[in-house]
Amino acid sequence: MSRRPFELAPTVDDLRHVQDHFADSGRTAVVMTMGALHEGHATLIRAAREHVGRKGLVIVTVFVNPLQFGQGEDLDRYPRTLDTDLKIAEQAGADAVFAPSVDEVYPGGQPQVRVTAGPMGTLLEGASRPGHFDGVLTVVAKLLHLTRPDVALFGQKDAQQLAVIRRMARDLNFGIEIVGVPTVRESDGLALSSRNRYLSADERRTALTLSRALFAGRDRHAAQEALRARAREVPSTRARAEALSAIGESRAAADAHAVAKAVPNAAAAVRAAARQVLDDAVHYDPPLQLDYLALVDPSDFTEIDDDFTGEAVLAVAARVGTTRLIDNLPLTFGTLGAAS
Repeated sequence: MSRRPFELAPTVDDLRHVQDHFADSGRTAVVMTMGALHEGHATLIRAAREHVGRKGLVIVTVFVNPLQFGQGEDLDRYPRTLDTDLKIAEQAGADAVFAPSVDEVYPGGQPQVRVTAGPMGTLLEGASRPGHFDGVLTVVAKLLHLTRPDVALFGQKDAQQLAVIRRMARDLNFGIEIVGVPTVRESDGLALSSRNRYLSADERRTALTLSRALFAGRDRHAAQEALRARAREVPSTRARAEALSAIGESRAAADAHAVAKAVPNAAAAVRAAARQVLDDAVHYDPPLQLDYLALVDPSDFTEIDDDFTGEAVLAVAARVGTTRLIDNLPLTFGTLGAAS
C-alpha cells in the first residue's frame, strides 16, 4: 500500500497541490496510461517506485487522448474504469493519479501546435494509423510539462511509441530519463493489453498467434546465433584441423560451419519462422488479419539488413475480429550476443 495518503487529481490545480505537498520528497516518476489498468500497468508503477525510492513521488496519469485515435478507431468504446484504476494504482505504489478531462488537457479545443514524429512516425504503426504518433507525442509532451518528472516509464509492448518518445526527449532536450519496462504476458503468452477484454474465447485463441509467431522467430534467432558461435570455433589452419581431428572434434566443427553457411542470413530466417506461424493463422476461425511483421532497428524502426549486428525488435500487428493487437520481442544480433 502507499506510504502516504493517496490522492486523485482531476485538474491541473489539484496536481499542483500534490506536487507542492511532495516538494521535498526527491525524485518524481510518471507512468502515463489511458486507464483500464492491468498487471502490465502495475508493473510499470512498481518500477517507477523503485526508480524514485520510498520518499519519491510517483504519479500515474489516466487520460484517453483523442488526438491519437484515427477515424473509425475505438475512442468511444475504449474502456474507462477509473474507480478500479485508482485501486490498482494505489496498491502498486503510486502516490497520486492525475485523471484530467479532455477540456482540462486541451482547454482551447484540439491544439493548433503539435509535436510531429518525423519519418519514424510514418512507418509500421504510423503507416497503419496516420497521425497517431503526432497525437501521442503531443499529449506526452504536455503531460511531461505538467507532471515535471525526473523519469518517465513506458512499456516495451508499445515499442515504436517508446522509440518516438525517446527521440522526442532527446531531440527537444526534455532532460527527462525515459525508461522502457519489459512486456508483461499472461500465462498463455498473450501480451497484456486493455484491448484484450474485447476478445471472445475464439478470438483469443487466434490472438495467441501473435506471441507464438514472435516466439518462433526468437527460437530461430537463438539457433542461428548458436550456429554462428559454433562456426567461429572452426579451425582456421590445417594444423589446428589436424589437431582437432585427433580428438574427434573436426567433424562437428565442420558440420556447424557448413550449416551456418548454408542457412539464410539470420534476419531472413527469423522473419521466415515468424511468418510461417502467421500464415497458418489466416485459416483459423476467426482468421488472423495480419497488418505487418517487421524486424527493425529500434533507433529508427527501419528494417534491418542482412549483415546487421546489435539490438533489434521483431514486431507484429494484426486484427482479430474488430480488435487490433500489437506485440514485439527484442533480439540481439551478432557481436552483442544471443536473444534477449
